[in-house]
Amino acid sequence: MPFEAINPPQFPTPIAPYSAGAKAGNTVYVSGVLALGEGGAVLHPGDAAAQTRHVLDVIRITLEAAGATLADVAMNHIFLKNLADYAAFNAVYAEYFPGPKPARYCIKAELVKPDCLVEIASVAHIGP
Repeated sequence: MPFEAINPPQFPTPIAPYSAGAKAGNTVYVSGVLALGEGGAVLHPGDAAAQTRHVLDVIRITLEAAGATLADVAMNHIFLKNLADYAAFNAVYAEYFPGPKPARYCIKAELVKPDCLVEIASVAHIGP
């Protein structure tokens, strides 16, 4: 099945060869999102809650560009640099997913940039 690349125009150029998202049929895949700005600069260094908010805003914008919303998210793949940030992460995450919660997992991992604390990739399904 062919897919459509999703690259919202307001996003900075990716730091590697990938699209922000891909839509195949009624499924939207959002690439792993880090708190990065123009030129790959890390935003909100040292602040896991602010990075989480930024990451989830980018995911929301990517989903909207594909015709989906956060309510359509069925699965989140979560990577935290430090498990000490788990509570701060969850507090922000709960704001973005107030209704039925998507499936998810959370792994402690080194991320592509040392100052990145949070990365999330999402899968959403549109329609019935």
